[in-house]
Amino acid sequence: MIVIAHFIAISCYVGAAALAALPFARRVRAPVRGVVSLLASGIVAHAVALASLVQQTGSGSLTGLGPALSFAGFVLAVALLFVEAFAREVSLALVAAPLAALMTTAGNITGLRPFMDPGGAKAFWLITHIVLSFAGMAAYATAAAAGAMYLVARRELKSGQFGAVYRFFPPLETLDRVNHLSSIVGFLVLTLGVGLAGGYSIAYRTMAGPEMVWGLGAWVCIGALALGRMLRGWQARRAAIISAVTFASVIALYVVLRVSSLDRGQFL
Repeated sequence: MIVIAHFIAISCYVGAAALAALPFARRVRAPVRGVVSLLASGIVAHAVALASLVQQTGSGSLTGLGPALSFAGFVLAVALLFVEAFAREVSLALVAAPLAALMTTAGNITGLRPFMDPGGAKAFWLITHIVLSFAGMAAYATAAAAGAMYLVARRELKSGQFGAVYRFFPPLETLDRVNHLSSIVGFLVLTLGVGLAGGYSIAYRTMAGPEMVWGLGAWVCIGALALGRMLRGWQARRAAIISAVTFASVIALYVVLRVSSLDRGQFL
């Protein structure tokens, strides 16, 4: 059941990306309803897979590397669904849907095994931290994707070459709004996740160095982006560049810490 449900979810995410790319190959209207339906179907299948995994392996299932990657793909897909339904366009699916499929696939290849099963209130605290942290990172990824697309669309507009990007990307104002709202939501949610991680480490005297370094690094980056937009009035182009560059830096930091980590079974 778990493997089949994951396969269906991955297929739906890839299908959503392929359907979103259709207007670039043919002069057709953006298939918003089809893309949203595929994303929703994939999310339902993915939720079934994760629920079955929790039932099979226990409350600490998301502490493993594979389950955490799968859950990250799930949260990113949920965030993408909300954005696409809100903006009524599908171009973000070109970036985010394949990323969700890639993370889910990587989780399955790595192995869906938990790293620990703390049980009781400790498990609830840990799982809440994981859920909030991944939700914050999904919002951050959405802001970065919108920022990258803003830069591409802006460059095409400046060059005067009104091709497929100009015709089918959402307006610059929409991309900027998605970037703005996602950065603020991501910062607020990730703040809660990092706060819970710090409280967990103090309460149970467990300090995971790589996790804290990566979590704080991501929080500082998205915090600088959100506060820069709210307090310093950063304009769309500057915010787009910073969101794309800092998110890429956060991913690069994860790769470095992941490679150097001795605990191969956990997310970090």
